[in-house]
Amino acid sequence: MTQGTTRSDSRTEATYLIETPQPVERVAEMIADEQSSGTFVDVPSETDALREHHAARIEATTELETVPEPSLPGSKPATDANTNDVSYTRAEVALSFPLENTGTSLPNLMTTVAGNLYELQPLSGIRLVDLDLPDEFAAENPGPQFGIEGTRELVDVHDRPIIGTIVKPNVGLSPADTAEVLEPVVDAGVDFVKDDELIASPPYSPVKERVEAVMDVVNRHEDETGDRVMYACNITGTVDEMLERHDAVKDAGGNCVMVSLQSVGLAAVQALREEADLPIHGHRNGWGALSRCPQLGFSYVAYQQFWRLAGVDHLHVSGLRNKFTESDESVIQSAKAVQRPIAFPDDVAMPVFSSGQWAAQAPDTYDALGNCDLMYLAGGGILGHPDGPAAGVAHLKQGWEAAMEGIPLEEYATDHDALSTALDYYEQ
Repeated sequence: MTQGTTRSDSRTEATYLIETPQPVERVAEMIADEQSSGTFVDVPSETDALREHHAARIEATTELETVPEPSLPGSKPATDANTNDVSYTRAEVALSFPLENTGTSLPNLMTTVAGNLYELQPLSGIRLVDLDLPDEFAAENPGPQFGIEGTRELVDVHDRPIIGTIVKPNVGLSPADTAEVLEPVVDAGVDFVKDDELIASPPYSPVKERVEAVMDVVNRHEDETGDRVMYACNITGTVDEMLERHDAVKDAGGNCVMVSLQSVGLAAVQALREEADLPIHGHRNGWGALSRCPQLGFSYVAYQQFWRLAGVDHLHVSGLRNKFTESDESVIQSAKAVQRPIAFPDDVAMPVFSSGQWAAQAPDTYDALGNCDLMYLAGGGILGHPDGPAAGVAHLKQGWEAAMEGIPLEEYATDHDALSTALDYYEQ
């Protein structure tokens, strides 16, 4: 798609949680100036006419609470403040930016709503918590090529979550070793397998050789059972490398590629999407660096919109009662955001639940999300089942059957052995 070039009255609205030792309205004005037409002093070329078309606008400010200590170092109170009595006000600030300033360029959008504002001295905290984009962004960027429905079609799973696992060990397996590890899992009836984010195309396991070995297993399984398994092969690299590796996956009969989003960047994902014929599985490793401090970085509600518009079909959201630091509330909020259209019904992506998942989280996940349009990935939850990977896959499917039928897991387990064994084993 090409970027729009005509003058538009559309605006992008960004909502921030800020913390500052200075007056909130004054700081909001500083952010608006810094991220649009102004600077720290007036300049002659910033005319009224220019400001009318290009200045950011403060849409709302809501003060929340005051704290005695700054969340982040380096902030400075106003020069006229009593430095012996400094407190820090937290507030929600909504700013809007003219579409003219960025066009529909995603890298330039990120520069505008999440650029130098993080370094401004008046701020002891700033977090982008929401983003309301004009429809032009969805119209002029490709968005997911497969999304939820296209992914379901490829694996022919329509009435439950797509159940998957991750290749383990993370690194060190040759292509033949990888195929050997995956064969019992594929034969167990799993829908989806993915590389770990730590392996892309190292010398001991080049993508071309690895995908050919894995697809031999997947194709044999399909020939014998009629069931198709999706393999997300990690092709992370430079743009040229990713395009070459995508074609190697496609030539081997593969049906998905995986990319470490933060490592390659927006422009690289867009370049891949323009040429890709396969779903793009987006891994968010490194996300914690952007989100773990509650007064800094991004909320996933805002952040995931960039990647969906760039063309990612599946987006990781962690999982309930996960092994990381993210709360259950945040996980569900993220998954709902991934499933919520930006402008068009089909610009949604499939949320990927992972991290310490097994059947126990299925009822709570289903109740909180309200649907089963998700991937549910389990490493130990499948491979660690005491009766083997077939029972690991079966117990996850049984757990989701119980959840969707509203039957307590313990009751459903009375005549489902794989689930019964899992409840006894994992809850120890």
